[in-house]
Amino acid sequence: MSIIEKKVSGEYAPSDSREVYSDFEYDYKNSQHVEDVDRSQAGSAFMAYFNVVCVIAGTGTLGLPFALKQGGWIGLLILFLSWFMSTYTGIILIRCLYARPPARLSNYKDIATASFGAIGGWVTFFFNAWILLGAPVLYMVLSGQNLQSLCLGTAGDIGALPWTIISCAIVAIPYIIVKNMKEVAFMSAFGAIATLVTVLIVLVVACIDKKNLPEVHHDSVIWDQFPIALSTISFSFGGNAVYPHVEASMKKPKQWPWVAAAGLGTCAGMYFMTAVPGYYIYGDTVKSPIYESIPHGVPYIIAVVLMTIHVLMAAPILVTSFALDVEDMLNVTVERFGKFGEFIIRACLRIFIMVVVGVLACTVPHFDLLMSLIGSFANCALIFIFPVIFYWRLTGFRNKPIYELAWNALIILLGIVGLIFGTIDSIKGLIHAY
Repeated sequence: MSIIEKKVSGEYAPSDSREVYSDFEYDYKNSQHVEDVDRSQAGSAFMAYFNVVCVIAGTGTLGLPFALKQGGWIGLLILFLSWFMSTYTGIILIRCLYARPPARLSNYKDIATASFGAIGGWVTFFFNAWILLGAPVLYMVLSGQNLQSLCLGTAGDIGALPWTIISCAIVAIPYIIVKNMKEVAFMSAFGAIATLVTVLIVLVVACIDKKNLPEVHHDSVIWDQFPIALSTISFSFGGNAVYPHVEASMKKPKQWPWVAAAGLGTCAGMYFMTAVPGYYIYGDTVKSPIYESIPHGVPYIIAVVLMTIHVLMAAPILVTSFALDVEDMLNVTVERFGKFGEFIIRACLRIFIMVVVGVLACTVPHFDLLMSLIGSFANCALIFIFPVIFYWRLTGFRNKPIYELAWNALIILLGIVGLIFGTIDSIKGLIHAY
């Protein structure tokens, strides 16, 4: 049996006796015994950092003030917990890639297959596909709405639906041309900078606008809306689906813990800069996306343009990650089909994926409800539940200190609550909307 067949079939039995290191001390110490991916053309940790920030930031920036409106100020506690939990699970997820010698596992599905066999692999692939395709659907809906609002009263006033289709075509160009995560890193840098500038614009304009607003209402906690607020917050840290491919694009994989911590820390900083003043100033009148709450003028137009740039830059990262998973499953390689044949097959596959994204974007145009549904149904599992379970399965359970097991249990509990109750509430909202 080949190395690849062994790693996918999960032949290597779980171990309860592996030596464990702290998250930042763990330097992939056993990786000299693991056949790694080809990193001869890999990029820097700095570009990987931009990939993480671009994928994660933006969605949280847009939706978190509205999430506080749904759940109350207690949402800030959940934001803190989600930040630390997602950093932890992002690190242990990559650690799982190296837990099955002799070869590094390729993606999230491979980790699940090594842990629980083919059934576990396909269940995880379903959740992974939901995020990697669902989030770009979300972005295309937002892009279409933004471009239509910018073109109102002009020759470009053609409706949100045509603009959504145009957005899909814009994303499809780099998506088809580029081959891996390293090649989309330059887009990540622009997307991350666009998000930061948008956060600063919203922060300044909201503070200036406060004196013109009437008194608004705030809640400490709203229990009946708390689960769906939790799912929206968890979506704000949804990057686990692409982490294996981002780490594979790094020249020095041992720097991944610092990349994950820095990227998620940067996003959390932007989230607090937007969420706290956004909810404090606009209270129960705050809208999602947040820039819909600020006065319409030049700052509003700039914010809309920048966030549109962000989603158009972030979408290729997500769909590229999904395409890499599918191409790996189908063994679409230059060695098998030749350089030209591999490009044609890859291009046709990616065009089909983009068509699916466009069709879905044109049929479910409710941004905030879609955001909550995706977050509760898939992200809660991929961010909070699966990494911990797979980590236990692949590296052992009894060799963990009690405080780490308690932390792991809290992470799983948060994920289950968000998944079950958030999904139910989101589906009810979509049914009511239609």
